[in-house]
Amino acid sequence: MNKWKLFTAKEIRPAGWMLNQLEIQAKGLSGNLHKVWPDVRDSAWIGGEREGWERVPYWLDGFIPLAYLLEDEEMIAVAKKYIDAILSKQEEDGWICPCKKSQRAVYDTWALQLITKTLTVYYECSGDERIPEVIYRVLKNYYELLKNGEIKLFHWGKFRWFETFIALNFLKEKYDEEWLGELARILKEQGYDYNEAVELWKTPLRVWRYKTHIVNLAMMLKAEAVSCDLLGGEYTDTAEKFRKILDEFNGTVYESFTGDECLSGVSPVQGTELCAIVEQMYSYELLFAYTGDNRWAERLEVLAFNALPATLSEDMWAHQYDQLSNQIACEKFFMKTPFGTNGPSAHLFGLEPNYGCCTANFSQGFPKLALSAFMHGDNKIINALMLPCRLNYGGVEIELKTDYPFENKVQYAIKTDKPFDFIIRIPSFAENLKINGKNAETKDIELHIEKGETAIEIEFETPVCLKERPNSLYTLKKGSLLFSVPVSYKKKKREYTRRGVERKFPYCDYEYIPKSAWNYAFCGGDFSVNYNGVGEIPFSESKPPVTVKANMCKIYWGHRRYFKTMCAKIPKSTRSLSAPKKIELYPYGCAKLRMTELPLADK
Repeated sequence: MNKWKLFTAKEIRPAGWMLNQLEIQAKGLSGNLHKVWPDVRDSAWIGGEREGWERVPYWLDGFIPLAYLLEDEEMIAVAKKYIDAILSKQEEDGWICPCKKSQRAVYDTWALQLITKTLTVYYECSGDERIPEVIYRVLKNYYELLKNGEIKLFHWGKFRWFETFIALNFLKEKYDEEWLGELARILKEQGYDYNEAVELWKTPLRVWRYKTHIVNLAMMLKAEAVSCDLLGGEYTDTAEKFRKILDEFNGTVYESFTGDECLSGVSPVQGTELCAIVEQMYSYELLFAYTGDNRWAERLEVLAFNALPATLSEDMWAHQYDQLSNQIACEKFFMKTPFGTNGPSAHLFGLEPNYGCCTANFSQGFPKLALSAFMHGDNKIINALMLPCRLNYGGVEIELKTDYPFENKVQYAIKTDKPFDFIIRIPSFAENLKINGKNAETKDIELHIEKGETAIEIEFETPVCLKERPNSLYTLKKGSLLFSVPVSYKKKKREYTRRGVERKFPYCDYEYIPKSAWNYAFCGGDFSVNYNGVGEIPFSESKPPVTVKANMCKIYWGHRRYFKTMCAKIPKSTRSLSAPKKIELYPYGCAKLRMTELPLADK
């Protein structure tokens, strides 16, 4: 049922602001983790004594496409060094994870599912012909061990069984052997059925469960899409059914769900784990590829342009574990924690606040987004995401120039030695579409491109509006961008060593201590937009590419009970305490401290 196929890093090259963002990432934590973090630098995956489970595969899953998209020879050599070390330890029967044979039954094979996915990514980027046979041997051994009862799915592997299908579908195209379908059925039978968890999602509790774990759920959304072909079933769009329920009872303004770590209800002062953001992005990328449903691409944009940059420092040397849409401070809590099951430092920016999974896993976000700009199938190419890049595929070259989503002008320069059909996905919120200066119906653009050179310029408007949120709160929205009241802050650097892991500038931890007012409400609907241009830092805190001025006034908002560095879930009063004045709102991704969900002031 795969409607669209993704291009590889050999066929897509980032440009413009997307290239800048990836270069920042390569100079930051993602590109240097193997130098500074023991769990990657000294991992058991490469013969060391540190963690030998999910962290190296997680990191490589983003580091590899980042290296190849940037054509960075040094990074490519590092990726090969790690892959070579992992392959050298594959055992004769195919087992590849770093544990003794006697420990296999108690080794959570989530790591095996993940490393096969990562090896698939490596093959698509590098073309290394060793990889298909390696994955074949790993999964054939996995099948035999599961079939014979020598191992079984439990813990994370049980709740992430569908992640194996990234590699299974890859093998299906190359080998198409009967055991692949049999392994698919075993995984589904032993894996968890999330239909059984729906009622738990409606009444979130401060209890840790696999069934309500936010990252499991973010991954799960793609389960039916990636598995239905091998399992032989009809696609029923369970992703949409599950998403609606999760959104109703745990939704966020940035198209994710609260989960710190498990589902936390509808609240602007509950967090969302960074791992969940990048995994949900990946699910949406694949859901669009498999179904062609524009809703997934549009939701992906909101996550990618808001939630992902908001939880990373400008230089991408630091990240949060949990982000909040109304986040007035990032200071360590004492005695109590407001998060469901996370610790008191989960919202700080740093090397590994709360837990290191996000340290390893966040790297996949922007590179896989860049790889989703164009997709193809049946002599058709679709521009799924308007990201600046260049495509070179089978005699077709497309250069896409744009500052979208900050502005709404997109230029395509096409050179081709053969005709093809070209589709441009137009967001549902677009208005007044123009193609080469002429008015057009606002819907997806479908063109037949003839041999030779073609230039296309499209332009559209995205109106500013107030999006209604629960509890009589509202968020300012323009297209895929959310806007927040930015809260200025001072940084408090924290350098220390704990459990053998050093935090030292630039990979130390930071508290963000607020310096400006945050207790605002909207008063009136007069909005003005200012375009400032995209600089070297696309999601800049000091020079945001676009801002919106809105009439606002101060109100008595108040703090959450017991927490003087966190605002209340809803304001104590919406009565105006000041005359209206123009406040400049920043894109959500540019404001690290911010107020995003706000009330309307009483008249």
